[in-house]
Amino acid sequence: MTHEQTIRGPAACAGIGLHSGAPVKLRILPASAGTGIVFRRIDLDGFEIEASGRNVARVSYATSLMKKGVLISTTEHLLSAFIGAGIDNAIVELDNLELPILDGSARPFVEMIQKAGIRRQRKIRTYLRIVREVELREGDKFIAVYPSNTYSVSYAINFPHPLIGRQTFRVQLTNGSYIREIAPARTFGFLHEAEAMRQQGLIRGASTENAIVLNREEVLNPPLRFGDEIVRHKVLDLIGDLALIGKQILGSVVADRAGHAMHTALVSRLLRDKSYWEETTLEETSSATPVSAEASLSV
Repeated sequence: MTHEQTIRGPAACAGIGLHSGAPVKLRILPASAGTGIVFRRIDLDGFEIEASGRNVARVSYATSLMKKGVLISTTEHLLSAFIGAGIDNAIVELDNLELPILDGSARPFVEMIQKAGIRRQRKIRTYLRIVREVELREGDKFIAVYPSNTYSVSYAINFPHPLIGRQTFRVQLTNGSYIREIAPARTFGFLHEAEAMRQQGLIRGASTENAIVLNREEVLNPPLRFGDEIVRHKVLDLIGDLALIGKQILGSVVADRAGHAMHTALVSRLLRDKSYWEETTLEETSSATPVSAEASLSV
């Protein structure tokens, strides 16, 4: 039997936004069972935006949420960390529109949660168990989720770069595998694309301190944390975007050259059509342990 969890005490950090370059302070607070993840803009009279697919706004190089014209940007790394650490309920306070990028991975957020501690709550956690497949295609891009009694993610990428090319990675999100294999993977970017992206108002806070930076031949800030760190970061992003469903998934997710737009399109499809899934407790499914049932054992 698996219960919902929240953070035991406040956890805080400060940094800059990857795209805005703006300074921001962030604080994670405990929340009561059934709350979910709620962002709170303390610079805007505490305005709250729920981390839900229904609030997804702009999606390009990051996933943003909007409610009544108020924006929260680049949510995916923290939401991914919450899934990996087994946090169901939390209030996330921030004093600007974009979350801090920190080192470009989810590891600093996981470490904040671990340091603050995790508290089990009385409410039994319910999962969204996929009962029939969902497949989305857009040209050579693909994302799908298939029935399974555990949560797994398989991702494939293909970049025309000598150090990347086609990479694939699959992870079964059990036994602390997220914290070991996914959380440390950093975001990445290509130097030859940087100026055009800045002209679009993007990556104004990017640097070799918070991203893997590649020119056309090499990594400018080695070493990589994993030989396949690029595709692992795509898995990290996908887990964060799928957190917008609002429940832990029991399903096998497969993506090929997808991205934030396709990730959130899958979220929208699932939220729109309840025939693809059913709510269940861990007791009602198999004995296999999903990610967040094990995560608390590793902190």
